[in-house]
Amino acid sequence: MKNTTLALSGALAAAAALLVAAPAQAVPRPAGTGNWLYLTVTRSDDRSMDVNGTLLLCDPPRGHVLAGQACAELAAAEGDIGRIPRRDAMCPMVYAPVTVSARGQWNGQAVDYSHTFSNACDLQARTGAVFALPDRTPVRTVPGLR
Repeated sequence: MKNTTLALSGALAAAAALLVAAPAQAVPRPAGTGNWLYLTVTRSDDRSMDVNGTLLLCDPPRGHVLAGQACAELAAAEGDIGRIPRRDAMCPMVYAPVTVSARGQWNGQAVDYSHTFSNACDLQARTGAVFALPDRTPVRTVPGLR
């Protein structure tokens, strides 16, 4: 029994020495240099609030119906949505607020953008294809009617 105890304590001492001698290494993470944004569009008025969102990936462009165009516009503006050139548009003077947000990373820099536009036309004129997300129309059915 004494030999077993000595052998066990020797094994524990050897294991402890290995743990002390070799510090734990963190699991390497990828550099994460890809350009990506999580985009949301919230259309609101007094009656409802509809939120739509998607993940835009730009290396290669995907996750968005106009991903190629949106990524090209963002690349030209160096990831700064506020620097996307305003398009000429004849927008109606109707107040139908649309709030957008973009959070993510562009060329290793954090992106955190949020703005409320007076309507969808103004939004598109100022942000191009970036927030051109398809509307999600809720399906409303009444039992027994088609």
